[in-house]
Amino acid sequence: MRLDKFLSQQLEVSRAIASRELRARRVTVDGEVVRDGAFKLSPENQVEFDGNLLQQQQGPRYFMLNKPVGYVCSTDDPDHPTVLYFLAEPTAYKLHAAGRLDIDTTGLVLMTDDGQWSHRITSPRHHCEKTYLVTLEQPLSPTTAQQFAEGVQLHNEKTLTRPATLEVVEERLVRLTISEGRYHQVKRMFAAVGNRVVELHRERIGAITLDSDLAPGEYRALTAEEIASTGLIR
Repeated sequence: MRLDKFLSQQLEVSRAIASRELRARRVTVDGEVVRDGAFKLSPENQVEFDGNLLQQQQGPRYFMLNKPVGYVCSTDDPDHPTVLYFLAEPTAYKLHAAGRLDIDTTGLVLMTDDGQWSHRITSPRHHCEKTYLVTLEQPLSPTTAQQFAEGVQLHNEKTLTRPATLEVVEERLVRLTISEGRYHQVKRMFAAVGNRVVELHRERIGAITLDSDLAPGEYRALTAEEIASTGLIR
């Protein structure tokens, strides 16, 4: 990659501004000042700007984030803060959520810049399982688990939901596993059986479970095993 392009991405400035910083002798490569924007970087080069190391990106990136309430999963929103606020990563704006959560829903969000990988998770034809911890307004009806296992009719939907698994944790606390991603699906499923979701927290996507060590707003890189669990090894 050209040095000026690398600086433009890392500093999130235009190529012209990156060239100006090079001419100002603020950039070193392996300890030597380089002023030529056409300088070709190799993965082994160490680039510093004003003495601060700039990391070269090595391939696609994959993270898990414990999303708190009040943040949206889009990369840009004029009205609400986005989950990118929590990601202290170079060119974080290039990351996107592989499976979004509503602003009032908490828990596991997967962030990546690998479009094929996220498609594997979000595409309806792959039926990727997602598990949620659900707090309900009313005690669970004894018939709900069977209804969800058979599929329920959502308002304005032509087909029943796919079979879902419901586990009772407490009287008003349940764990629900679904294998599709219809609009507001969990909330609408409980509304269809006469209940209301008070709190919703995603615990798992596919084989990837939210790290219990992550406090709300914290994140970490996925392990190689977690990345490969979708069936797409990058």
